[in-house]
Amino acid sequence: MRKLTVQTFVTLDGVVQDPGGFGELDRGGWALGFFDESSAEHATQSLLASDTFLLGRRTFEIIEKAWSRNTGPYAEAMHRIPKAVVTNTLRGPLPWNATALPGDPAQTVAGLKEAPGGDILTYGSFTLVRSLLRHGLVDELVLGVHPVVLGTGTRFFDEGLPNPLRLVDATPTATGVVALTYHA
Repeated sequence: MRKLTVQTFVTLDGVVQDPGGFGELDRGGWALGFFDESSAEHATQSLLASDTFLLGRRTFEIIEKAWSRNTGPYAEAMHRIPKAVVTNTLRGPLPWNATALPGDPAQTVAGLKEAPGGDILTYGSFTLVRSLLRHGLVDELVLGVHPVVLGTGTRFFDEGLPNPLRLVDATPTATGVVALTYHA
């Protein structure tokens, strides 16, 4: 079975919304000042080590708009990796090496995990990820905890999880972010 890893940025108070500054929050873009060369290298290596990039529709549209025309090592890894987009609204061929996966998200992703191939990586896609966590489909969770408190915004864990997570790594960065890796 393929491993599904979720990587996401989160504030100390659990907010995941608008880390890149897409105008959703007054303090959107809260993660941008913490991204450095080491972060870029880690992100690139994560993409290169994965076989499939799993996204919800909204996150796919944001990332495709932001990255599809960029260049450089990270952008090239983004262009190359096949993208699986869980959606019931997008139809037909998708741009940017992407395939639409319609249907029930949990069943669709369970099928994707059973299919032949390497590891699956996802960013953002919080509605999708919450569902996958509730259904026990996430194998690894990597939280980039940023030293920021927003007090408002969409929180990553809006409900409890059915099982506890097991911490397997904690790595601080030079910018004050702590990367916490958990196995489900």
